Amino acid sequence: MKKCLLVILLFGSFVSFTHAQKIPADSTTAKPQKNKKFELSVMPFLSYNRNLEFMFGAIPMLMYKTNQQDTISPKSLSGISGVYTTNKSYFFSFFNRWYFKEDTWRLKLFALTGDYNNQFYLTDNEVPGFYDYGTKATVVSVGAQRKIRPHLFGGLTYTYAHYDTNYEDEVQPEDVTQTNALELNMLWDSRNAVYYPTSGIKSQLRYISYPTWIGNDASANKILAEYNQYFPMKNGRDIIAARFAGKFGLGDIAFQQQSTIGGKDIRGYSEGKFRGDGVIDLQGEYRYNFNDKMGLVGFAGIATLYGSDTEDFNWKAYPGAGVGYRYRAFKTVKFNIGLDAAVGKEDWGIYFRIGEAF
Repeated sequence: MKKCLLVILLFGSFVSFTHAQKIPADSTTAKPQKNKKFELSVMPFLSYNRNLEFMFGAIPMLMYKTNQQDTISPKSLSGISGVYTTNKSYFFSFFNRWYFKEDTWRLKLFALTGDYNNQFYLTDNEVPGFYDYGTKATVVSVGAQRKIRPHLFGGLTYTYAHYDTNYEDEVQPEDVTQTNALELNMLWDSRNAVYYPTSGIKSQLRYISYPTWIGNDASANKILAEYNQYFPMKNGRDIIAARFAGKFGLGDIAFQQQSTIGGKDIRGYSEGKFRGDGVIDLQGEYRYNFNDKMGLVGFAGIATLYGSDTEDFNWKAYPGAGVGYRYRAFKTVKFNIGLDAAVGKEDWGIYFRIGEAF
C-alpha cells in the first residue's frame, strides 16, 4: 500500500522512461500551442482510500526546458506535493525529472517525509484479521540514466529510507528500519512521448540491492521488470496500452520492502491485504480522448503474488477492473491528471492520478 500511495502522489516522478507507426504525441491537439519557457500548473488533490479515508492537498508542478536550444529532449518536470488524510496521515514530497543534452541524460531527484497510518492482514494471531500500524517515513532518492545507443539507456540510482513503525496491540514489536538501496537499471524506450505516448515500447529491468556493507541490517535484493507497449487507434487519437510487470524479492525482505497488490499494479485493491515478497501482473487500458482536453479510460488486469505471510494468498488470481476520467493539465504538453475507480477481489479503490497509470 505504501508503494501504491507513492505512485499516486508522484505521478510518475519515477516515470522512467513497436514497431507501430509513429504518431505525433500531441495528435489530439486541434492547433499548435506557443512554447513557453516555464509552464506552471497547480493541481488540487482530492481522493478517497479505504485505509487513508479522504485525502486532500495541492500539487504545484512546473514544466520547462533545461536548454531552450535543445529541441530533442522532452520538457523537464519539477513539483512539490502536500497531502493530508482524515485518518491523520500526512505527506510532503519534492520531485524532479530532468532531461539534458538532446535526451542523452535523464536525471531524477525525489524526497518524501510523512506519517502514514495503514493496516495489514495478520493470520498468526489469536484473532486473525486487519491490524493498524503507523509509520513515520523519510525517503530520498537520486538517479541518473545515460543513452547508450538510440532508445537504450543505462543508469544508477541510490535510495535512502528510514521507517519507524508501531503496530496496534503490539502484535509485532516496534520496527525501526533504515535501508540504503543501490539500483542498476536498463531501459529500452521507443515511445514517441514520455508523458503521454501514443506508440512505442517502454521496457525496463531494475536490479535493487540492499547490501550490509552500506548500513543495511540484512542483505536483500529485488528485481523489477516491466514491459509497456502503446498501440495508436483512430489515427492516434485513442490509445490501447498494455503492461506486464513483475516485482521479485530475493533474500531477507523486510516488511517495508514487500510489494502490495494495488495502485499501479493492479487498481482495485486499497486495503493492503494482499502483500508478499513478489507480485506479478498483466493489464490493459483503452484511452479514449473525446476532445483536446478531456478523456476517459477503461482498464482491466490480473495479478498474483508469492512470499505472503498468509500462505493461502500465495499464487492465487487477483483480478481488477475499472474506469477513469482524464483532464489535460498543461497547454503545450499532453500531460493528464484524473480520477480512477476500480473493483478487485473483496476490495475496491478510488485513485487520483498525476499522469497516466503506466
